[in-house]
Amino acid sequence: MSEPRRIVESGYDSSAERYLEWSARITDDPRLRFLGELTGRLADGAAVLDLGCGAGVPCTALLAERREVLGVDVSAAQLDLARRNVPGARFEKGDMAEVSFPGGSFDAVTAFYSVLHVPREEQGDLFKRIACWLRPGGWFLAALGCSEANGVEADWLGTPMFFSSHAPAENRRLLEAAGFTLVVDEPVTIHEPEGEATFHWVLARS
Repeated sequence: MSEPRRIVESGYDSSAERYLEWSARITDDPRLRFLGELTGRLADGAAVLDLGCGAGVPCTALLAERREVLGVDVSAAQLDLARRNVPGARFEKGDMAEVSFPGGSFDAVTAFYSVLHVPREEQGDLFKRIACWLRPGGWFLAALGCSEANGVEADWLGTPMFFSSHAPAENRRLLEAAGFTLVVDEPVTIHEPEGEATFHWVLARS
């Protein structure tokens, strides 16, 4: 496992409960709005892969109400919370940049604020793999980074954390190169407890 992956795994293992409390304080997080954009296009019983599922709330839980959901996360502590919070979903420990699934396994793949923990030089290949995992016409919903960040933040919720991202123009280029067509393409600024943060929300069709 690479050093960035070790940092992400260790960071979320040590901050899982704190992260859940911290994220609940973000009152303008648009994830439910964008999740609605996806679920309105999915049939009941659709197969969904949630990459970086964290503690499973709120999105994994909402997806699991009417779909067959597999959540993947690198953090064992996060998965312990997810299994308690979302007993109706399946969960596996794994690194989203290294897991593998047969082609055409899913109707949708989601990644809420998780791709930005993958080294940015690997994100294009990740998008291509996601496109292969999707059935024809499948959907990819993600909140991507929105800047040229690339490195370790020494004290994020009391622990080091690795972040890596591209500006929206490069995100678009990489997604299109992977064969996706963008249906929703919207940078959104939210107010985290420490201040403003902007993310690039995309809903793309394979």
